[in-house]
Amino acid sequence: MNTKAVIYPGTTLYLASRSPRRVELLSQLGWACAVTPADIDETQLVGEPAAAYVQRLAQEKARAACLILGAAHSTQPVLAADTTVALGDQLLGKPVDDEDARRMLASLSGSVHQVHTAVALVFNQKIELAWSCTNVEMMVLSEAQIEAYLASGESRDKAGSYGIQGLAAAWIKRIEGSYTGVMGLPLYETAALLRAQGLSVL
Repeated sequence: MNTKAVIYPGTTLYLASRSPRRVELLSQLGWACAVTPADIDETQLVGEPAAAYVQRLAQEKARAACLILGAAHSTQPVLAADTTVALGDQLLGKPVDDEDARRMLASLSGSVHQVHTAVALVFNQKIELAWSCTNVEMMVLSEAQIEAYLASGESRDKAGSYGIQGLAAAWIKRIEGSYTGVMGLPLYETAALLRAQGLSVL
């Protein structure tokens, strides 16, 4: 499905993200979107917990996209999201290189960790937030499994260096929470945001 929400047939949803996964997930809600990436400083603040971190970044991305769009965003919705993996107090974002990804995967091996995703929607001069937290239990990984995954290239550009929708699905023993939230856009929470603004009939 790649059609816009029927209640606002002339509306363009701007997505402040380069993520093809988020574009695909939005299409499941009936939205085609215009990709408007917004680059911001994603440095974690001292002592900032995971939930506050992703909510702050989602808002900052949405506001940055609004600045890029200028007057266009005044009548059109802008959506942004941010995802991070939390292992205890340690936040695992996107890896800078394969060595960083190797370190992250080794630390997540055999763990129960949390995936936090926040969604921010700007519409009618207001910004609304939603947040999802999912517990993920990962099997113990061998060095060979980690190396094969790195060679696949899937670890790049993903929080925690893995994607639950790809090859790493075979490692996930159990999740408690939102599968699409682990992918990077929790559909229940996103649909609720859009519905509250009259932007969805789903």
